[in-house]
Amino acid sequence: MSDGWSLWVMGLVVFNMGITLFLFLWAPRAKIPTLPDGTSGHIWAHGVLREGVRKLPLWWVLFSAAMFMAAFTYLLLFPGFGNHKGLLGWTSQAQLAQQTAANTSRLDATFQRLGGYSIEQLAGDHQALAMGEVLFRDNCAACHGRNAKGNQLLGAPNLADHDWLYGGDGQAIQTSILDGRRGVMPAWGTQFGDAGVENLANYVLSLGGAPHEATKAIAGKALFTVCASCHGPEGKGNPALGAPNLTDTVWLYGGDLETVEASIRDGRGGIMPAWRARLGENHARVTAAYVYSLSHGDSTHAQ
Repeated sequence: MSDGWSLWVMGLVVFNMGITLFLFLWAPRAKIPTLPDGTSGHIWAHGVLREGVRKLPLWWVLFSAAMFMAAFTYLLLFPGFGNHKGLLGWTSQAQLAQQTAANTSRLDATFQRLGGYSIEQLAGDHQALAMGEVLFRDNCAACHGRNAKGNQLLGAPNLADHDWLYGGDGQAIQTSILDGRRGVMPAWGTQFGDAGVENLANYVLSLGGAPHEATKAIAGKALFTVCASCHGPEGKGNPALGAPNLTDTVWLYGGDLETVEASIRDGRGGIMPAWRARLGENHARVTAAYVYSLSHGDSTHAQ
């Protein structure tokens, strides 16, 4: 703070506290004209209500005096009076650095204890789950939702069920968090045409038992051979490629006919960002453990 601004702040403090202190000292001694009944003469409601004049309660005077002493003491000990640094030498930066160092020390001790656990074991540790939940909500909930149920508009998968695009074991989840994923569904509208897209969409719906037109599904079966290279001949998916299982009732972008047709015709492109630089190994491990626990809750046990 420059000397000019310092003087400005000091002037404001002295002015405001000076006026307040003057009023505090003057008010108890001020003489207010009163009527014989002890009122000021101000009336309301046709004389039903009258303004009384009483001395300030002793507790209020003592309390106010204590607050003035506290204010003067604060300005003496801490920064706030212009460039005065305070007798204690306290700064917010120093306090932040001290608390950050203490928190880092506690985290290091915690991560050292958890370092020997697998992701699956961490999913049964209450401390690891508490940390992972906070990290998930800070970094992942924007796409996957606070409850991890996913978002079909974004193509963000539900992480609380048993369906996984790239595998649901602890290592696969950690890899997804650290290095990200990039899924690509090619557009087939030009190759198949509108009729072919509709037939193929009906066949895809038939794989999971969803409502469909049987005649069109039969016609679309032959086209599915092109899709089988990623989704498998039976449509069971391929975790190595992130190709989803088409035989269940779980859909990344929606399972109605119109949405499935759009996926086939226009393709899809899903990106899971890499969080290695932001989270690091330790934070990613407890986040992966929390995500693992969401879909394996029955199989995790407290350590």
